[in-house]
Amino acid sequence: MLRNLKDLFDNLATRLQSPAGALPAAEQEHTLQLATAVLLVEVMRAEPTLSDAERDAVIHALRGKFALTPDELQRLLDLAHETARTAYDFQRFTRSLNDHFSQTQKIRVVDAMWEVAYADQHLDAHENHVISKVAGLLHVTHGEYIAAKLHAQQTMKMRGGPA
Repeated sequence: MLRNLKDLFDNLATRLQSPAGALPAAEQEHTLQLATAVLLVEVMRAEPTLSDAERDAVIHALRGKFALTPDELQRLLDLAHETARTAYDFQRFTRSLNDHFSQTQKIRVVDAMWEVAYADQHLDAHENHVISKVAGLLHVTHGEYIAAKLHAQQTMKMRGGPA
């Protein structure tokens, strides 16, 4: 089963550009998982150093959004890192989310991106730029964007870290 899952995740990076109805439901779900994971990893990659706190925030967000086993989660994270390194824009990822996520789900992705940015207790200008750009591509309004930012700050305070 893990081999089949690995093969599926390996093929998803190249299939993100398929028309919305072209993928079976299970593959579409995996495509959405990868798109979400890549956007979260991009926030992590916005800073020159990768922190364990930000990595943990990505894992926490993916675990909360998708029902994945630890092995599936690790494979998704590895594939997201590989895909993010070779991605030249965010549009192929945000297009999948725009086609299949509700506005509330898209706002939750932006919220999770803010949580990753705040996880190391430092908001870098590059992180802010990535989140702003993705929020625009996801058609998240400025008010929703700010509310997600404030929510993420509050969440990080509740978890014990200053935001």
